[in-house]
Amino acid sequence: MRDRYYSKVILFGEYSMIFDATALMIPLKRFSAQWQFPQSRNRASSLTSNQSLKQFCKYLSENETLSNLLDLQSLSKDLNEGLFLASNVPSGYGLGSSGTLVAAVYDRYAIQKTENYLQLKTIFGLMESHFHGSSSGIDPLQCYLGQPFRITPEGVQLLSDDFLKKSIHICLIDTKIKSNTKPLVNHFKQQRENPDFLNCFQAEYLPCVKTCIDTMISGDNDLFFNSLKKLTKSQLQFLRPMITDNTMDLFTADYDFRLGVKISGSGGGGYVLGFTDDMPKASDLLKDFEVIWL
Repeated sequence: MRDRYYSKVILFGEYSMIFDATALMIPLKRFSAQWQFPQSRNRASSLTSNQSLKQFCKYLSENETLSNLLDLQSLSKDLNEGLFLASNVPSGYGLGSSGTLVAAVYDRYAIQKTENYLQLKTIFGLMESHFHGSSSGIDPLQCYLGQPFRITPEGVQLLSDDFLKKSIHICLIDTKIKSNTKPLVNHFKQQRENPDFLNCFQAEYLPCVKTCIDTMISGDNDLFFNSLKKLTKSQLQFLRPMITDNTMDLFTADYDFRLGVKISGSGGGGYVLGFTDDMPKASDLLKDFEVIWL
């Protein structure tokens, strides 16, 4: 069992996942969660995380598939003794606050763990649906594996921790707004029912995401930043409600150096992702925002 479950960043593919298309994930070790028993049971009973876990346990017990995969009797016993998940992963920021919880519960209480990543993704999707109404399962998979990976329709490809080229700098730009995943995903799914929207999204958006991923991994910076610029414009076209007003200028402005931005997670708040090969200029441009460089 792991000591700690790290948060995650979806570099590319947050809405592509709904189509089982290519996505690229990395762990963010700045934030994490770990199991703890409190010193006082009375103190534990008032902890939100403990109460949230009890609600989660009830949800798991009501799902026949999940109740057969997890030792919920032990989970319930531990929760009654005050077990909680101590976490500094920001909620509503697209960094996997629910993903770490799902990964931690599976890791500690799975009766027989599977090493089949696609099977894990399905299990995690069922588990995380408690929090979001529906889930691809990819966020908890990242939190569980704790290693960068590219996911394609064919499966999960693990990547080395240093696969990113040092010439590309990535940052998280704080919108200061908490995001609510469920309504944003539901809005997107409603849009997807429109054949024109669906055809354009599949023909234009999905290939652009794949090119960003492929060129980032291969280290073709010129093609990467060109593709990222197209992706930014595509997000304005297809995912406008997911872009906050206070970061709109970052999506629409032209710069005299290479800087590209995109939503992170479901969007609608949380962090915006920034990519550049000129960190000093980007830092100066973003001086009015709180920024975390990865």
